[in-house]
Amino acid sequence: MLLRTTSRTFGDAVIVDCAGKIVLGEETAFLHHQVKDLLNESRYLVLNLAQVAYIDSSGVGELVSLFASAQRSGARIVLAALTGRVKDVLQITKLATIFDTYDSAEEAAESFKPRAGLTTEAEFAG
Repeated sequence: MLLRTTSRTFGDAVIVDCAGKIVLGEETAFLHHQVKDLLNESRYLVLNLAQVAYIDSSGVGELVSLFASAQRSGARIVLAALTGRVKDVLQITKLATIFDTYDSAEEAAESFKPRAGLTTEAEFAG
């Protein structure tokens, strides 16, 4: 397998550190199952792509599928630390505008925290 992942908790988010290639085959299937399982644990997921050297069209399709699936279930997935190749692919395919991206995984995880002065859904509803 050309993709390895580890996950860690950072605040309310789970950071998935990915290393290798996200390509058609075992890699996209592995990522799919890993992310789906983690979305059962947390509504906030960061895909840290700092160590991803290559992504093909199937890998991009899987990211889009996971993003859409998360949105439908009320969860969020953001991307962090895009390498040049991954960033280029997302820009060429015009998908860079769909994903929230951050320079680091920790910065991405921090983005899930409520900002001062903003009302949370629970406060608004109650």
